[in-house]
Amino acid sequence: MRAVVIALADLGKSARMQYHARALSASGVQVDFVGFNGTALPRAITDDPNITVHRFANSLTRHRQTNGTTYGIAAVYDTLRLGVRLWRVLRHLAVPALVLTQNPLAFPTVPVARYVFGRKGARLVIDWHNLGFTILRQRVGRWQPTVRLLRWYERRCARRVDANICVSRGMAAWLQTRFSIPRPTVLYDRPASVFAPIERTERERFKQTLFGRIGAPLTGNALIVCPTSWTDDEDFDLVVDAVYRLEDRIRGWEAAAAGRRFTDLVILVTGDGNRRKRFERLFAGLPARRVHLRTRWLEPEEYPRVVGSADLGLCLHRSASGLDIPIKVADLFGAGVPVCALDYGACLAERVRHGDNGLLFSTGRQLADVLFDLFETFPREPASLDRLRAGARRSAHPTWEAGWMNEAKPVLLPSR
Repeated sequence: MRAVVIALADLGKSARMQYHARALSASGVQVDFVGFNGTALPRAITDDPNITVHRFANSLTRHRQTNGTTYGIAAVYDTLRLGVRLWRVLRHLAVPALVLTQNPLAFPTVPVARYVFGRKGARLVIDWHNLGFTILRQRVGRWQPTVRLLRWYERRCARRVDANICVSRGMAAWLQTRFSIPRPTVLYDRPASVFAPIERTERERFKQTLFGRIGAPLTGNALIVCPTSWTDDEDFDLVVDAVYRLEDRIRGWEAAAAGRRFTDLVILVTGDGNRRKRFERLFAGLPARRVHLRTRWLEPEEYPRVVGSADLGLCLHRSASGLDIPIKVADLFGAGVPVCALDYGACLAERVRHGDNGLLFSTGRQLADVLFDLFETFPREPASLDRLRAGARRSAHPTWEAGWMNEAKPVLLPSR
C-alpha cells in the first residue's frame, strides 16, 4: 500500500506530520512525504526505507507585505504558485491509496491532491492542526474578503474529504457545529517514544554540560526550556514584561535578609524563525541579573535530551483559533517536565491541568509570580515542583505510537 503525506510547511519543523509518516511506515505503508525545503529532517525519517521525501521551495511574496490588504492579495498569489509547484511534484508519484494532508493549508493542497489522485480512487483525509482563516484573520483583520473566502473554502474541504482528524475535543466540537462535519476523530498530540524522563543525576550532569556550551552560569541553576517556532502566535513580549517584574521581586527578596541569593534562571528558547533576532535585541536591553536568556537551534536528535534535562517547560503559544494545542506541550510531558503555559482557553485545559501537570498564566505579572514561587528554594525542589513533575510523567501516557494505533489507524487504514 502507498500513502502520500503532505505538509505545506517546512518539513523539518512539521513534527506531527513526521510522526504520521513514521507511523504509516511502521504499519508497512510506502510513504511519499511532501513539503517545503528548510530545516533538516531527523534520521528517523531520512533513514527509513519506506519513506521517500519530496521537498520544494515555498513562495514568500506575502512576507514582504505589511499592509493587510496587500498581504491578502500576496497570499492568494503565493497560494496559486504553491498549487502549481505541488502539482508538479504529485503528478510524478505513484498512485496512493491514501492522501493525508494537514490544515492549514487546505488550499491549495486539497484541490490539487483531488485533481491528481481523486479520480484514481485515493482516500483523502485532512488532519486539522488549526483553522487557516483564523490565522489569516489575525494578520489582515476580520473583515478582509480573503478571510471570508478562506473560511468558506475550509468548510467546503472539510465536508468533501473522506475523513477528518483534529488535535482537540474543542476543535472536533467546533468542526461539527460550524462546518457540519459528522464525526471528526480526535488525535491528541502525544510524545514520541524518544521523549522520556531522565534520572535526576544524569539530568544534572547533562544540564551542566549544556550550560557550558551555551555560555550560561554553571553552578546550581535552573533550566527553563521554551520550545518555539518564532511565529506570530507566540507572545514573547509577555516574557520581557515578566523578566522586568521577576528581577524586581528577586532584588527585594534578596535585600530583605542578609546572605539570601536567588538561583539563576536560564531560559533556553529553542527553534528558529523570523522573530528571533527582534526578541534577542529586546532581551539584551533588559536589566537582568538572575535571568539569563539563550536562543539555540537544536538538531532533531539533540532536542529530546535538552527537553528532558529541563526543570520546567515554558509555552508562549497564543492560539489564533483557541482550538489547537501546541505539540511542544506533549514533548515536555513525554520527558516528565511540567509546563508553565500561557492560558488561551478551554482547549489548552484538555492537556494542561493547572496545579497537576503544569501551571497556567495570562499576564507577565502572573508568569513572574509563578517562576518566583517555583524556584524560591531551588536547587532544593519544593513540593509544588515535585508534584507538577509527577503529574507531567502521568500525562506522558499513552505515547504517540500507542495513541496513533488506537485513534488514527482505524481512520487512515480502515482495511487493516
